[in-house]
Amino acid sequence: MVKLNCLADVCLIPIGTPTPSVSDYVVAVEKLVRESGLDSTLHSAGTTIAEGPWDEVMALIGKMHEEVHSMGIFRVQSDIRVGTRTDKKQTAEDKVRVVEEKLLKAKN
Repeated sequence: MVKLNCLADVCLIPIGTPTPSVSDYVVAVEKLVRESGLDSTLHSAGTTIAEGPWDEVMALIGKMHEEVHSMGIFRVQSDIRVGTRTDKKQTAEDKVRVVEEKLLKAKN
């Protein structure tokens, strides 16, 4: 059992879909993410799962793969970026806010 908290940015890519649209798969996995109770943000290229226990986040990503497979897709790839921090607690929103504040200061 890993005891770290992490922030993960995840993009699942179903390979071999009958059409170019993947929105039905996005809806299915996003339902899982929202039901997980972990904070998350859906964006145009995936979902950011904001700071949760490592094992819970990784288990959720595995469930996301299983869900897409259950929809008849034989192959699923995922791009995952995972960050950990031990010096302080930081949300995805915190990270964006810090950059936005620095951009405002850079204008002046």
